[in-house]
Amino acid sequence: MRKLIVNADDFGFTRDVNAGIVNAHRDGILTATTLMANGDAFDDAVRLAGENPRLDIGVHLVLIGGRSLLPGNRPLPNSVARFLRQVALRDIEIENELTAQIDRILAAGVHPTHLDTHKHTHLLPPVLDIVARLSQRYKIPWVRRPFDFPQQPGEVHWTRKTVSRSFNTVRRRFHRVLAEHHCRTTDHFAGFQITGQFTASGVAELIRSLPDGSTEFMCHPGFCGGELLAASTRLKESREAELRALTSPEARSALLESGVALARYGDL
Repeated sequence: MRKLIVNADDFGFTRDVNAGIVNAHRDGILTATTLMANGDAFDDAVRLAGENPRLDIGVHLVLIGGRSLLPGNRPLPNSVARFLRQVALRDIEIENELTAQIDRILAAGVHPTHLDTHKHTHLLPPVLDIVARLSQRYKIPWVRRPFDFPQQPGEVHWTRKTVSRSFNTVRRRFHRVLAEHHCRTTDHFAGFQITGQFTASGVAELIRSLPDGSTEFMCHPGFCGGELLAASTRLKESREAELRALTSPEARSALLESGVALARYGDL
């Protein structure tokens, strides 16, 4: 049986992103999201999580963007390049930051079922080791595997394909580390290559092409309001396009026609 978890990143980023995620859940096919503990709209996201108990909540661990939750609240690196230049920081500093983020979410009364990282930083070996340890320590078993399955719908820019394929260089170690810490992943993953450019027809095509087993489909829906327009992110107008795709009749029809079941991490 084919099962699909539709998982939105960036819950807690801004209130208009939060509203879009909830709309995609209530009126569309979205089943899960991951919460940013250092997001400006964290409190709003926690409130919305309580109002939507069927929305599966995870932790979107952040090492790039926003401010640290550790004493001093220093700014985190604002780009992947800056983070890579600073990754020589002691592992314990990274671990303390990610621990503080999980602790804040737990203290808010949210019980997360899954973990992923902003900008997929857990592809880096030192970050992966920490995320796997935290998964085991906090008994949050599911960790994102950010390796797109090969058949992606529509036209994908060659740069996105190249970056996606480069992830495969760490795939073997990635799964070995997760197995050593008894972490779980879905059988497949989709969404990296088409981030910010998928349509209703593209989502329907993706659903029809899903392989057997469980798949996480990463997405970034939202309303493009004033808070999002003022935020530092490349994904702005595209979030509304993703929201329209996730709430489209085409997406729902593709699920029915293909016999694909929507799922949450808590259901697997």
